[in-house]
Amino acid sequence: MSDRARRTRIVVVTTALLVVATLLGGCADFGDEDRARAAGDFTSETVTPVVPTPTPPSQSPQEGPAPTGPCVDPDPAVIATCLGATSAVMPGGDAQGESTVVAERTTGQIIATRRNGPKRVIASIPVDADGDGGLMDFAPSPTYDQDRLIYAYISTASDNRVVRIAPGDTPKPILTGIPKGATGNVGSLHFRSPTELLVATGDAGDPSSAASPGSLAGKLLSVTALTSGSTAAPRVLASGLGANATICANASSGQLYLTDRAPTEDRLQIIDTTGTLRPLWTWPDRPQISGCAAAGSSVLVSTARTQRVELLGEPTREKPTVSPPVVVFEKRYGALGRMTALPSGLFQVGTINKQGGRPVATDDRVVRFLPPTSSESNV
Repeated sequence: MSDRARRTRIVVVTTALLVVATLLGGCADFGDEDRARAAGDFTSETVTPVVPTPTPPSQSPQEGPAPTGPCVDPDPAVIATCLGATSAVMPGGDAQGESTVVAERTTGQIIATRRNGPKRVIASIPVDADGDGGLMDFAPSPTYDQDRLIYAYISTASDNRVVRIAPGDTPKPILTGIPKGATGNVGSLHFRSPTELLVATGDAGDPSSAASPGSLAGKLLSVTALTSGSTAAPRVLASGLGANATICANASSGQLYLTDRAPTEDRLQIIDTTGTLRPLWTWPDRPQISGCAAAGSSVLVSTARTQRVELLGEPTREKPTVSPPVVVFEKRYGALGRMTALPSGLFQVGTINKQGGRPVATDDRVVRFLPPTSSESNV
């Protein structure tokens, strides 16, 4: 797929997510989910939409007086407010980055919104949010504009798992039995191709499980059986992942990256075409890296403890190593979580102050920004 095609698909998919929000609105029920696990076809159950039909997010902002209220943040960089602790962020389809699609970890909701605009619930998935579990990531199908499928990485009372969500249907399990712990549950999803879903799993608080070939904890997995009821085991591409494992991709270069929190350091690694991980940079001071995003020639990481976004130059064949990271900004919005990159070069990052920070009145939030040059960093 060409670079232009990748960027076009990102815009098409994220815009479609917003336009059809009501098709997936409502609360899915896991009460019958395990019983229906072997069913490959979707059930005939319908779900009553909980929001009115949304207007397309690409429209111009509404004219008139500026909105008021407790959830209005005067900072023009803030594009979403009064959220639960965020766990995944996707661009909303406009080049200015004013719209976003964001997941709330504890509520299990995927929400479409824009600056000073209404919130539209795209999906509401029952989750067990004990510890750091819950709704941890989501990824629309590569053919979302045709099938309207969303894949989500979640916690239940018994395990962490990947489920598939279709309009008017209960979530269907795709991959189950990922160990769940008091901590170390956070993982990530990324479609490497239309037929292959990469799943990065946390170590469930047990580094020995991450190294064990008999456990799905702390692994980078390749899942090609994307229908419910499949008994095919995922292929293990890499082991030894720590907590808060996050995959991010550069749509321009095609490079894939992974961040995690190992027992002795936080890490940024590159994923090669076979799935092998190669370390690029480590943080022995363990700033609690929460997310990563890549675009152009840059890779950015966000942190919870030090409340920073740091930038590294993307490695190339001529220069496979990276220079020390530079700080894009720090301690402006509190603890930072997952990130995403827009084709325009803008980035979005969600805050997680309700999870472990000091929330302000408009938290949790999604913030957009354009990274400065290296000479302008450390601000």
